[in-house]
Amino acid sequence: MKQLKTLHIYFWKYRVRLGIGVLFIFLSNYFNVLTPQVTGFVIELVQKSLALPGYKTPDRQPDYDALVDRFISSVNGHDFSTSKVVALCGITILILALLRGFFLFLMRQTIIVMSRHIEYDQKNEIYDHYQKLDTAFYKTHNTGDLMNRIAEDVSRVRMFTGPAIMYLANLVAIISLSVFFMLKRDAELTLYVLLPLPILAITIYFVNNTINKKSEKIQESLSDLTTNAQESYSGIRVIKSFVQEKAMLGFFTKNSEAYKKNAIGLAKVEAVYFPSITLLIGLSTLITIMIGGLHHISNPEKTNLATILEFVMYVNMLTFPVSAIGLTASMIQRAAASQKRINEFLQTVPSIRNPADAVAIQLQGNIKFREVNFTYPHTGIQSLKNFTLDIRNGEKVAIVGRTGSGKSTVAQLLLRMYEATDGMIELDGIDIRKIDLKTLREQISYVPQDVFLFSETVENNISFGMPNTEHSEVITAATKASVDKEIAGFAYQYNTMIGERGVTLSGGQKQRISIARALVKKPGLVIFDDCLSAVDARTEKEIIGNLNDYLQDKTAIIITHRIFTLFNFDKIIVLEDGFIVEQGTHHQLLSIPGGYYAGLYARQQEQEDSNESNSEPDSYRVRTPNSELGLKTPFGRLKNIYIFVISKTKAIS
Repeated sequence: MKQLKTLHIYFWKYRVRLGIGVLFIFLSNYFNVLTPQVTGFVIELVQKSLALPGYKTPDRQPDYDALVDRFISSVNGHDFSTSKVVALCGITILILALLRGFFLFLMRQTIIVMSRHIEYDQKNEIYDHYQKLDTAFYKTHNTGDLMNRIAEDVSRVRMFTGPAIMYLANLVAIISLSVFFMLKRDAELTLYVLLPLPILAITIYFVNNTINKKSEKIQESLSDLTTNAQESYSGIRVIKSFVQEKAMLGFFTKNSEAYKKNAIGLAKVEAVYFPSITLLIGLSTLITIMIGGLHHISNPEKTNLATILEFVMYVNMLTFPVSAIGLTASMIQRAAASQKRINEFLQTVPSIRNPADAVAIQLQGNIKFREVNFTYPHTGIQSLKNFTLDIRNGEKVAIVGRTGSGKSTVAQLLLRMYEATDGMIELDGIDIRKIDLKTLREQISYVPQDVFLFSETVENNISFGMPNTEHSEVITAATKASVDKEIAGFAYQYNTMIGERGVTLSGGQKQRISIARALVKKPGLVIFDDCLSAVDARTEKEIIGNLNDYLQDKTAIIITHRIFTLFNFDKIIVLEDGFIVEQGTHHQLLSIPGGYYAGLYARQQEQEDSNESNSEPDSYRVRTPNSELGLKTPFGRLKNIYIFVISKTKAIS
């Protein structure tokens, strides 16, 4: 229950709605409890008027509510016949029912609407917190679990802030009003009628603990189920290509079975719980009739039929509110379990935060790394070691190295997706940790290695970082990224919808749209992280030619495992196992005997020369089996497989 205390900020925010809603609950129940009193009066009047056998005048007049007393005085003040009095009482009971219904309507319009406002605010708070968390958090948490917290958990909390609050307030109002008037009518009979309630309270206490534990297990298993489904939908092409549908179904079935088991366990508890409450309510009714009847037989002046009837009506009024104790308790326990999961998440403090005295600067492009070390928190792998580098405004720098050498880490640190473990990074002479995060990232264009496109139009994806971009600027950026001609061939051109994560596009098209997104931003610092790996050689040369012009007055860092000979870099950094092993210009690095860069360049040239020599555009050639060519595959030497290089102008007959 203590987990739900965090909701007090929402209740305070909507305190007017909550207060008015509770008032409407009280008024609806107030008009409800007047009905037994009017009914008791008319029964007493009929018995007295008709002089029914066994009727005896009560030794004292019933102590009714002031409003009912005024009604009785008004009726007695006129010389109405018995039938007219009965008709007036009937109309009065109908009016009381209409008033109760009207205030019930207003009650739902305030309490339930308030819960929807709280749900809206809570989802916004969670989503806002999602965006504040650092990259390390997302590498250790499943997307399905995050989705479940913002959807299922928030929905269960809403059931507490709405229906549970409403039922609880209704329960308190109806019990307090009913017990108050029952005690005024007959205190001894009231004690007998309410005798089963302590048993009910003890039952609720023990059962609620079980409900709470089972609710937590259900939420955990639901998160696993959601994660399994989300990963299957996202990776459906991989699943199909490896023919793993049956295996994935097995994983899903296992998680689904765990969820079903927990849900059925909770349902079994509730299946015993709710009928038990109904049984206790029924016992109260039987006790009312039995004890009331015995009292009437022994002392009809004190306990008459009108009193017994009133008590039966009061007990029936208590039936739903008291039976709703179980439902309300279940809602509260489930909400507490869900709010606990939400609190755990909301209390996660991002490691990357703005300092109190954050500086908003206009980046010039001067970058300094001073003996920077970085270790990934989720793996413990040290990616950069004593990394020292100076980049001046307007310089074009290439960072080259094998996979896992620490190239991408440099980009992540410059964007402050991670914080350096040791050392210092300065931008224009200011510690990067003192620069306002929003200002920093607004002035850097970053093209990641793993391209992500949204399920939006091509134009909206390109202008993502600059929402107010003109259409002409989008076209210019697409042209520089060498993707404009292909976009022009789409069905709706720039208004063509891209599938989830760009699934309708090729790898090269996704990379070039991502490059266009970076170019349209017109930043002072550009970081390209191996963003040309999926384009062909001709398109690569075209893009590099466009970038040469675009990046004239900008600081640019291009991270790659290839060497771009057409790009005039001011400095090339060679990384190996987190260390800078070589540094200089293209010609300087080539002059290092046995150097890493020189070896990489030589291998790349051999590969390009081999590709050119094997290309015969005007003829075709049938090669010998690859066993004779010495072609070795991961499966050994394959025999009887022929490779055909076929010209566009000839065909095999």
